[in-house]
Amino acid sequence: MEPAFIVAAFAGGLGASVLRLPPLVGFLAAGFVLNALGYGPTPALETAAGLGVTLLLFTIGLKLDVRSLLRHEVWGTATLHMLASTLLIALFVGALRFTGLAVLQDLGWPTLLLLGFALSFSSTVLAVKVLEARNESGSFYGRLAIGVLITQDVFAVVFLSASSGEHPSPWALLLFLLLPTAPLLRLLLDRIGHGEMQVLFGVAAALTAGHALFELVGVKGDLGALVVGVLLAPSANAASLARTLLSVKDLLLVGFFLSIGLTALPSAESLPAVLLLLLVPLKGALFTALFLRFRLRGRTCLLAGTALSNFSEFGLIIGAMAASQGRLPDEWLVTLALVVALSFALSAPVNSVGEALYRRLGPRLARYERPGPPEGDRPIDVAGARAVVLGMGRVGRGAYDRLIEEYGVPVVGVEHDPLTVRRLRARGYRVVEGDATDPDFWERLRPDPQVWLVVLAMPHQRGNLAALEQLRGDDRRATIAGVVTHEEEIEELRSRGADAVFHLYGEAGRALVDDAVGRLGG
Repeated sequence: MEPAFIVAAFAGGLGASVLRLPPLVGFLAAGFVLNALGYGPTPALETAAGLGVTLLLFTIGLKLDVRSLLRHEVWGTATLHMLASTLLIALFVGALRFTGLAVLQDLGWPTLLLLGFALSFSSTVLAVKVLEARNESGSFYGRLAIGVLITQDVFAVVFLSASSGEHPSPWALLLFLLLPTAPLLRLLLDRIGHGEMQVLFGVAAALTAGHALFELVGVKGDLGALVVGVLLAPSANAASLARTLLSVKDLLLVGFFLSIGLTALPSAESLPAVLLLLLVPLKGALFTALFLRFRLRGRTCLLAGTALSNFSEFGLIIGAMAASQGRLPDEWLVTLALVVALSFALSAPVNSVGEALYRRLGPRLARYERPGPPEGDRPIDVAGARAVVLGMGRVGRGAYDRLIEEYGVPVVGVEHDPLTVRRLRARGYRVVEGDATDPDFWERLRPDPQVWLVVLAMPHQRGNLAALEQLRGDDRRATIAGVVTHEEEIEELRSRGADAVFHLYGEAGRALVDDAVGRLGG
């Protein structure tokens, strides 16, 4: 790989971070700069980009509850949005012919509908990266957006298979044998331990059992990585594997964003690409409106719609296939590449101010909300509890168990991951599904005035600070205790109103020594 790619990516990401923009905006900008300097995509860069996308879909599968795809607000919204946006985009591009732009004059309705379909998709890579950067891929709106994206990906795979004229091999039926072998793979994952062996297992599962095996029988390999991830999801170590692969996946995805920027440069002939960017907010508004029709809350609808407000790399794939078949003029490939890249650059910073958008638009959206939202979006009742634990990971569960077993205090836990909620409920924990970083969570919360302790046990400081911000303005005066993993975070929590703050590793070290010395003294 060209050394200039690495230097430019680092400089672009650093510059974006200084400007408080997501690093991926800097990676895109670096791609444009490299393109202007005469660089182009290389086989090594394209390989890294492809591996990054494959691992991304694999890790999505590791955290995916397939039942979520069957929810009507997921498949219903994805289907209706695709139909409506295909028609609206076709009409918009058709109307642009009256501007006199030469590139638009020879487009018939079949081509216009094909362009509309290509641009109806939202980017899985971008949306998931934005959600992960904000640690909200497990929130209700994050899971909703990812469900829609996966449904769209399935539509794209079906379309590409049908349009290419190349059908899967009859041997593809053997892929169903993965179902009975999945328990063996999960057992192996649970026994393999952590460290480099876990990384190697994850890469082998994604690239061999997933991508390569599916490609061998004529099915898109990225779909195979997603399927294998889903089959491994019930494993106790699935979440650990996803975390282990995070850095590897993120590094490879830098190549993906660079390659998008290297595809084409803006020019006078690329005016249609700039005009098509006007459709990005329209896509988001349409998603928001459809989610509202499915009885979701305004904040959920707006943030999920904002995450989906972009064009997809699938649009480039569909455009390239259509051009090779003579159904789309070749010059449109440059336009599609630019509009996808520019939509990324526009969407990423807009998503970073999603909460500010909701504060401005929330009262208007509330007028269109309908009764009867699903569990993750409905009021939360903690009646009878005297303590509330926010975050039911290992630390949160330890606090919950201690309060019950040692002090006999009625406790309720709050957890945003529905899979964790179901597992803990099956083990007898009183847990409610909710995202404490969501401002509307505190509006949905029905607190018991007798609650005297709130434990902040969320894995990231941002969540603890968001909870403190809400608790500080509360009329109740419960004691607030928090756990942090970095020493510099202690004073930050205390200054925001936490009564007790504990450093996870420092307290573990002190407890270890106290116990050891106590045994010596005994």
